[in-house]
Amino acid sequence: MTTRVVAFGGGHGLSASLRALRRCAPELDLDITAVVTVGDDGGSSGRLRAERGGLPPGDLRQALVALAGDHPATRRSAGLFQHRFAAVHRDGGHSDGGHGDGLAGHAVGNLVLCGLMELLGDPVAALEHAGAMLGTVGRVLPMSRQPVGIEARVRGADPDRPDELCTVRGQHQVAVTTGRVESLRLTPRTPAACGEALAAIGAADWLIFGPGSWYTSVLPHLLVPQLAAAILASPARRLVTLNLAAEKETLGLSVADHLAALRWYLPELTVDHVLADVKAVGELEPVARAAQALGARLVLAPVAVTDGTPRHDPAALGAALVPVLGADR
Repeated sequence: MTTRVVAFGGGHGLSASLRALRRCAPELDLDITAVVTVGDDGGSSGRLRAERGGLPPGDLRQALVALAGDHPATRRSAGLFQHRFAAVHRDGGHSDGGHGDGLAGHAVGNLVLCGLMELLGDPVAALEHAGAMLGTVGRVLPMSRQPVGIEARVRGADPDRPDELCTVRGQHQVAVTTGRVESLRLTPRTPAACGEALAAIGAADWLIFGPGSWYTSVLPHLLVPQLAAAILASPARRLVTLNLAAEKETLGLSVADHLAALRWYLPELTVDHVLADVKAVGELEPVARAAQALGARLVLAPVAVTDGTPRHDPAALGAALVPVLGADR
């Protein structure tokens, strides 16, 4: 019996989750859908968004590559999608400086997705075509067909004025702020949700949130009114996978605070399981209490890579997901 899974997020966190799901898909007969944030305004994605309009492609590209098939040709295509152009100087040499070359810094897959979106006139059709090129095991959808802006009210963004509250605009600026994020909002405030994403949520057996940048990849989904309503109405069980370390945007936010933030932005949200790394979770009791406040059972497992860096190991995360997702309803 097929188990339908919808994973929410963006960037490296969602990519890690999808690689883990990809590994356990055959054992659990998973049907995987990724729903990806569309607020990126930095790097290659930000340049393309500013110059061409349309959705920022970077997070969508990473999700596609994470789900790419195992055939040598599709693996090569996935490598091509991830290839990033270096700057080329007039003398033919290469540099990472990025001057004098319009392609410098762009990932090939970002350009392909932009081209497909322009050619086909619809981001979902473009992602389906790109998915066919990569032999993806699963589907990648944007949370909205329109790009969104991310704004945060941040306390202490200026280190010289630690008590001052100001508005930080743009996903990149929110992600790198050194202040404490006190509230988050999207612009426009009520973007239309992708219809295909709403249908996937309604048909899902599991909804998975995290890991990923909490304010810029995970929580934005809860701020799209139609998505939030669909999540609450879905009969699916819900799993939250916690991060392994705080990022700049979440400095000062405890592991338990990450869970509390979900309820802050979607008060009616309940969760069935919270998955955390046994070493990264820190003091256990407040995390267990925060999970319990969501209605969830805390599941501890070793899911980090073994070199000490705060990255999820797809094989270990996949192994931890099997008994959770495979449990009888």
